[in-house]
Amino acid sequence: MLSKACGAVAAASLAAGCLVVCHMVLVRYAFSQPTIWQTEFVTFAVVAATLLGSPYVLLTRGHVTVDLVPHYLSARPRRHLALAASILAWAACAVLAWTGWQYFHEAWEFGWRTESVWGPPLWIPLLTLPVGLGILTLQYTADILCLVTGRPRPRGRRDEEEPGA
Repeated sequence: MLSKACGAVAAASLAAGCLVVCHMVLVRYAFSQPTIWQTEFVTFAVVAATLLGSPYVLLTRGHVTVDLVPHYLSARPRRHLALAASILAWAACAVLAWTGWQYFHEAWEFGWRTESVWGPPLWIPLLTLPVGLGILTLQYTADILCLVTGRPRPRGRRDEEEPGA
């Protein structure tokens, strides 16, 4: 459910970014007014959508994969390959979540702000790094546990079947 909630937050973030782009175009070209905060907000919204949406993408198997090698393997070696890949991805996400947390904490502690005219606190967009990657690490943990125990991996939609099952 946590990964599904991340997907909803990512969709809302992307929608907010689209609305702000429309606002920016209207303000700039129809009213000839300068835009101050819009570009930075859209950048933060798209990055947040990417980071917070990644657990949902893993849950639904929405990521792009190259399945040339697994395609030619039988079920057991395919599961071992999936387990090895998931463990490596888990480790990478755990390291990024931890360093992202440290980066967020420094921005919070030292009051970092962007150098733009708008100047929002940097901890706000940086918070999506440890949160998104932390939840992605949890989703990889669920996948790894399912691979180890032989249970089907969690799915985002009920109508899908596990490939190769």
